[in-house]
Amino acid sequence: MKNLVKIYLRLIRETDTSTLRYLHSNIDWNERCIAILGAKGVGKTTMLLQHIKTNFKNKDEALFVSVDNTWFANHTIFDLANEFYINGGTHLFLDEIHHYPNWATEIKNVYDSFPKLKIVFTGSSLLQIYKSTADLSRRVVYESLEGLSFREFLKFEKVADFPIFTLDELVKKHQEIALKITKDIKVIPLFKKYLKNGYYIFYKEGMKNYEIKLHETINNIIDVDVPAIENIEFQSRYKLKRLLAILSTLVPYTPNISELSSAIESNRNNTVKYLSLLESAKLLNLVSNKNKTIGDLTKPDKVLLNNTNLSYAFDGNTNIGSVRETFFVNQLEAISKVNLAPKGDFMVGNYTFEIGGKGKNFKQIKNIPNSFVVADDIEIGYNNKIPLWLFGMLY
Repeated sequence: MKNLVKIYLRLIRETDTSTLRYLHSNIDWNERCIAILGAKGVGKTTMLLQHIKTNFKNKDEALFVSVDNTWFANHTIFDLANEFYINGGTHLFLDEIHHYPNWATEIKNVYDSFPKLKIVFTGSSLLQIYKSTADLSRRVVYESLEGLSFREFLKFEKVADFPIFTLDELVKKHQEIALKITKDIKVIPLFKKYLKNGYYIFYKEGMKNYEIKLHETINNIIDVDVPAIENIEFQSRYKLKRLLAILSTLVPYTPNISELSSAIESNRNNTVKYLSLLESAKLLNLVSNKNKTIGDLTKPDKVLLNNTNLSYAFDGNTNIGSVRETFFVNQLEAISKVNLAPKGDFMVGNYTFEIGGKGKNFKQIKNIPNSFVVADDIEIGYNNKIPLWLFGMLY
């Protein structure tokens, strides 16, 4: 365990706390057990280390450990918790929990055996599928960390630290908000930069190898994270990659399951399962009609890549219409449910949105209450026409 402590203290020393993610202030860190789920590369590990560094004067009271460390080949999480607790530890932070077999049972046993020990663990967004296992639903508070919003990107770029706006504030006061934001900055070039390489926090490590790291992240999700949670063979992992590559050239795409199944040499049920896995892994966004019944939920009505960085990583000749829709759905899904609209593109609550370029008109949503055109390449909107970039200020 001494080596684990040495690694922990080194990581704390080297952690930069100048900029914190949006979720940090939203979490009630006094809860006994907290799970922070999210895609690889969005900053879960860094957030834990930042929290420890800024909140624990006595670093011995906390311990951060990645459970993919080889120490766990001969020890259990319970062993770690027990030794840490009897030596005065109060807060245990466990990273990458999905790499540990039977993690849910272990967390439950630690929770029940050490009532005064607080536990925070991170895991793949795929764990959302099984977050109620082992009666953890009544023990664990689950939080989801998304990739950087455009607002956060501006903060990390040291451009400005703008407040978070609700969707209601945005649609009702969009012109006023946009005027304040664009007063001192040229927002469109920054927005275009974000679309290409601003969603994953590791862009801060340098742009030279960003695309390589992004492809490594995709492969790691499919080759490591998915098998850690789903009993999936090598051939199925290959089909997941094949499916993602095919969809990247088609999005936005109304799925034909038979055609997709044929293309990846799979059956219908497995293809639908693969789509769901890729969504849970935060590589796709699946959008359905608002009034879709429970029986229809086996197939989405529209498929998009999860975020625009993936759009540019897969296709050098990226379709700008696809990028616009991908950005809109990605940012809105972080705060609300997005559905396809009967007329227009998407519905969020009672609002209907039509996505397009700066010349987009209201023809497709004419006479629809609470409807808006969301237009790219404009700094400031007017009436019911809202700049696309402004939807990056929601979290």
